[in-house]
Amino acid sequence: MHKYSLGRYGRMKMSHMIADNPEELHRMADHIGVARRWYQGDHYDIAISKRTLAVQGGAVEVSMNELSSMARRQKVEGHCGKPSEARAWWSEYRRTQKEKKEARRQAET
Repeated sequence: MHKYSLGRYGRMKMSHMIADNPEELHRMADHIGVARRWYQGDHYDIAISKRTLAVQGGAVEVSMNELSSMARRQKVEGHCGKPSEARAWWSEYRRTQKEKKEARRQAET
């Protein structure tokens, strides 16, 4: 659960909520009373009024950098990982991808 609102929908301030898998994400949304129409494919847009319920229900508050790194990890590895590891994972992933790209480039020459 992102710590701060990311945007607005009308007068509502919104935040993103992600999870390791869709089932876990939908369970939390159901628990806090968020309709499936707010599901955005890999996250829910959550009104600030529901955000408190999510945190009380076990959602973990994360920074924008942690949230984006966790979302990327989910796409690559199928899980979000721990917020405390998110930035380090993303840095390492980018480094290894850059090395692979450089190795391919050198193999072509």
